[in-house]
Amino acid sequence: MMRNKHGGVARILTLSVVTLISGCSSHLSLLHPEGPIGAHEVWVIGIAFALMLIVVIPVFVMTFLFAWRYRASNTRATYTPNWGYSKKIELVVWLVPAVIVISLGILLWKTTHELSPYRPLASTQKPVKVEAVAMDWKWLFIYPQQHIASVNRLVFPAKAPLSLRLTSDTVMTSFFIPRLGSQIYAMPGMRTKLHLLADKPGTYTGRNFQFSGRGYSAMHFKAVATSKAGFRNWVSRVRQSQRKLNVAAFKRLATPSVGHAVTYYASVRPHLFDYIMRQYRTANAARPPSNVHRGA
Repeated sequence: MMRNKHGGVARILTLSVVTLISGCSSHLSLLHPEGPIGAHEVWVIGIAFALMLIVVIPVFVMTFLFAWRYRASNTRATYTPNWGYSKKIELVVWLVPAVIVISLGILLWKTTHELSPYRPLASTQKPVKVEAVAMDWKWLFIYPQQHIASVNRLVFPAKAPLSLRLTSDTVMTSFFIPRLGSQIYAMPGMRTKLHLLADKPGTYTGRNFQFSGRGYSAMHFKAVATSKAGFRNWVSRVRQSQRKLNVAAFKRLATPSVGHAVTYYASVRPHLFDYIMRQYRTANAARPPSNVHRGA
């Protein structure tokens, strides 16, 4: 797994980065991954950070070194007022940044494909499918295989791939569980995908990191990675709920609310996710043509 491949390096680089930027945030959950995607992203951040330090560290060292060596009281320093060019310095000034930019470009190209949110994760376990819908200001999670749904609570078995389809029933939002990795945007009338995996059971914070109105700050949820038995028990408890998520119930749920309590639905209207997307496509198709000319 990617976590095993880069685990040692990721931990060392994570400690270095946390030490250097610990004053920036009191809760750097992104740098404490609990899944292969998050671990690989931390490794990429650490490598990029180290490459940039190749320029930053010498600049600070030379600043203090030059100030000390060429101070007014140092009569042994060589005084060359007419000096203005050095082939060696020019080579370093141009070659080192070029190597760094090329290295970052290769790293970006390689990891962009490796960490593609559309790319399924290799696993011996069957993925759990979830359809996530961003609303004002809450998250709806539909489980098409189990025919249940929950609001502001995402539960899935640890060590099993989590296969997400995402859309929005409001403005553009972003879905992000920092400790599992891969922030991705959800937009009305459009569908995107995301694949995640948790290495072990735990409770992780997920939220919308795209400003979407006055209730944006409260638009968060708990992602609970549990055991297989724990997931089955949770599904059984949800099925005991008296609520059913049909179109009428969805429209009531779509009413903007802040701090919406965790809610469970024992059954879900078939293809509700597609219905949510389709209503925006229909609305866009019904709009009158714009008066703006599309000239060259």
